[in-house]
Amino acid sequence: MLKQKSMEADLVIIRDLLCFLVVGLLVIWGWRVLNWAWLTPKRLERCLKQQGVKGNPYRSLSGDMKHMFGMDRQTRTRPMPLSDDIEPYVTPFLHQLLTKYGKNSFMWIGPRPRVTVMEPDKIREIFTKFADYQKVHNNPLVKLVVSGIAGLEGDRWSKHRKIINPAFHQDKLKNMLPAFYQSCSDMISKWEKMVSTEGCSEIDAWPNLVDMTREVISRAAFGSSFEEGRRIFNLLDNQINLGIKVLQSVYIPGWREMEANADRKNMGMSIDDVIEECKLFYIAGQETTSVLLVWTMILLARYPDWQTKARDEVLHVFGDNKPDADGLNGLKVVTMILYEVLRLYPPVVELVRSVPKDLELEKLLLPAGAEVLVPMLQIHRDKELWGDDAHEFKPERFAEGVSKATKCQMTFLPFGWGPRICIGQNFAMMEAKMAMSMILKRFWFELSPAYAHSPCSFVTLRPQHGAQIILHKFGTD
Repeated sequence: MLKQKSMEADLVIIRDLLCFLVVGLLVIWGWRVLNWAWLTPKRLERCLKQQGVKGNPYRSLSGDMKHMFGMDRQTRTRPMPLSDDIEPYVTPFLHQLLTKYGKNSFMWIGPRPRVTVMEPDKIREIFTKFADYQKVHNNPLVKLVVSGIAGLEGDRWSKHRKIINPAFHQDKLKNMLPAFYQSCSDMISKWEKMVSTEGCSEIDAWPNLVDMTREVISRAAFGSSFEEGRRIFNLLDNQINLGIKVLQSVYIPGWREMEANADRKNMGMSIDDVIEECKLFYIAGQETTSVLLVWTMILLARYPDWQTKARDEVLHVFGDNKPDADGLNGLKVVTMILYEVLRLYPPVVELVRSVPKDLELEKLLLPAGAEVLVPMLQIHRDKELWGDDAHEFKPERFAEGVSKATKCQMTFLPFGWGPRICIGQNFAMMEAKMAMSMILKRFWFELSPAYAHSPCSFVTLRPQHGAQIILHKFGTD
């Protein structure tokens, strides 16, 4: 009897201990959630507002995201007027934020404040001190899409960059010119067949340019044709679509981990590393060039005088010969046009960096847990930096190069800047010059009345409803 009572007492003690443990764990977990979802955001908000940085009050876990994505969806329901003043259309929430609070402002991405940075000296510091201002990796699911060197930091980034850099040297790019030429030639042959009977034909240039740039990547990098690589691109497209959905939600830390175990001891790259770099090259290499080409065609269709100037230069440099590396590098007018297209329609409209520890940016103290936003679309249109004609298409501003086009070097950022500048920028520019040279030699083109101007940022800045162009065989009326 005594033994039974003793066992019952022990069970009661164990039960009470377990209850105490569970309650303790719930209290700790609840405190952490409260701190993450409310106390920390309000502390960060006070820190920023005390320094004169303005933004909406923090009220809920979703922050400004619901409003932001709602404005994006509403804007995309209809095209905009035919104009290069696309900032209110492409980034309506940020445009509204800057109009309301000015350049020194912040928005809420879930419980994290994202501070807008538009001053050249601050931008220079962010891009130079890349070990302090790191890529944003709050959501591990995004790494399914943003992989390879673009998502690495520290020693792993240095190792990958050192290994990959030689592949994009000018001498290596010269060896890729036959692949560029063949892929462009295939697309142009298809266009020539379409205009051969009537002398003109309406096409949607966007999917054609996407296919062409994808085939360039397949041929130049992997020795295969686009048809053989179509399955790869379809899979990557699906991953991108899933990644976009993830970005539009609030990630709760710890609910799911999908991190891969990296081979950090190996001085080379593991097979998984190589696969991730190839995926990145497929996505970034194709996306950057295709959007550059499509906006170049749209703008040259709208500004026929610049189309004529570019064509005259191409014919003068190459005549009936195939474009070569020296000739492409010597194209001045075409380069000016491409730079102006990159200024007005940058492939990526903004860059975001995390602040993992308290940092002083000029006189601004950035608290740990915040983020910084470098909005290239807005910086490229800042009248204080580019002049009163900042919203106009004027390639002549680059007549003496990038350094003389604006008041400060840090205001032209289509490929980023500093040690982490886009590794494939020379690849993209060489391919774009090749494609435009070949197109200009064979066609003159104008916008179709069916064209609906609707630039939207979906990974890159794309024409939402395509690019309806009327092609005319060059030399015919």
